[in-house]
Order: sequence, then C-alpha cells, then structure tokens
Amino acid sequence: MDLDLNARDHDGVSVVAVKGEIDVYTAPRLRDRITDLVGGGAYRIVVDLEGVEFLDSTGLGVLVGGLKKVRAHGGSLQLVCTQERLLKIFRITGLAKVFVIHDDLDSAIAAA
Repeated sequence: MDLDLNARDHDGVSVVAVKGEIDVYTAPRLRDRITDLVGGGAYRIVVDLEGVEFLDSTGLGVLVGGLKKVRAHGGSLQLVCTQERLLKIFRITGLAKVFVIHDDLDSAIAAA
C-alpha cells in the first residue's frame, strides 16, 4: 500500500490528510511534508489520520519529530483519529499523553 498526502490550508491551519500506510518505507514522505510546511512558516498543523490503515514505530517517530519542530516555533500539531487500532498504539506507547488526539477535524482545527 502506498501513502497519499493531501495538504491544504484551513483558516491559517495546515491540514495534512493522510491515507494509506505509514511505515518505514512511506514515513519519510510524511516527514518531508511536515518539514516543508514548518520550513514555509506553518506552525499550526493538523494531521488527519482517518485514512491511515497501518502505523508503525517509524511513523510514530515522524509524528513526534513533527511535534518537536512546531513546538520549537511555539506552534502545535494536532491529530485526528477515531480508529481504535491506531488509538491503541498511541496508548500503549504513552504517546496518547503527548499528542492531543481529536475525534473530528473541526475540533482539531479549532485547537490548533
């Protein structure tokens, strides 16, 4: 499975909709997209994981790295995820306490 990334601006918040699998092979594309956004001055980012079918430790590392990048500029990185199998990964790794995970895109954008 490949990774599809669709980034758009929503009232000053960069929303990255992710579809597919985030693994050792595809995670660098997500990392590069977040790095490009931050490099372009986007410090309020929402990553929509609703279309993600698989997430491994490499993908988690990319999300943590993105969070560090935006926080270095006083920004925020919010996640949208309702899939129990992905939420379980965030809980098991303790990252559910690091990230703010929203049930819907509107609340994530409002919090960004």
